[in-house]
Amino acid sequence: MQKPAVTLMVKAARAAGNVLLRHMNKLDALNVVEKDRMDYASEVDGLAEKEIIKELRRATPDYAILGEESGSLGSNQNPRQPTWVIDPLDGTSNYLHGIPHFCVSIALVENGEPTHGVIFDPLRNDLFTASRGSGATLNERRIRIADRKDLSGAMILTGFPPRERQRVSAQLKCIDALLLEAEDIRRTGSAALDLAYVACGRADAYFEAGVKPWDIAAGVLLVREAGGKVSDFRGRSTGPMDTRGLMTRQLVAGNLKIADALQQKIVGTGYASAFD
Repeated sequence: MQKPAVTLMVKAARAAGNVLLRHMNKLDALNVVEKDRMDYASEVDGLAEKEIIKELRRATPDYAILGEESGSLGSNQNPRQPTWVIDPLDGTSNYLHGIPHFCVSIALVENGEPTHGVIFDPLRNDLFTASRGSGATLNERRIRIADRKDLSGAMILTGFPPRERQRVSAQLKCIDALLLEAEDIRRTGSAALDLAYVACGRADAYFEAGVKPWDIAAGVLLVREAGGKVSDFRGRSTGPMDTRGLMTRQLVAGNLKIADALQQKIVGTGYASAFD
């Protein structure tokens, strides 16, 4: 049975998803801003986030909010204060180019750790949910991470975030080494869906640098609850996923064996040292 927090999050995610779908046929008319070099947001991102915040605040007025578009709302001085961490449109570039791969991501973070998470793909009507200690589901069916034993034949997902282009040579060297073993490495354009796909076995592993809490909080919980492991490029904890962890970070995700193998390959090729 869904936890009350997840039921609320699902309602908010579906409301945001409806906003995204309504505006898909008028992409040429959208106002788009460049938040940073090659990092874009549209008015739809803001509209979707407002829908999410409206639903969440109605039920939990005392919770803090950390949104990709709105920033930090409410009191975040107490690290134990529950915080909604929101990405109203993960995969904005895909969305603006008409590529049908994007989602809504919402997590409830308590003391820096996600305790409930929802990722909703409105085009496929795929609803991923997770609660700490209660497992993860896709459309109400329990999911489990793939059981691949090593990198041989693995399907690996990654990203090339604009804020990490100065390290792209090191990343490409790592990818070159990985492709000697892996079946393929794909860049889908949505970190949240990448993590959801790892959680349900559609992909074997994921790694990326330059991600922020709203990109990964819900997906990290999905992977953990599906039986997987998440770490940074050195195998360490990913750090708090609230306002204490706003700096970009690196992430590796997969089952226990493949996550360790991927993390070791990232270190061995020198990609991890690019962040030292």
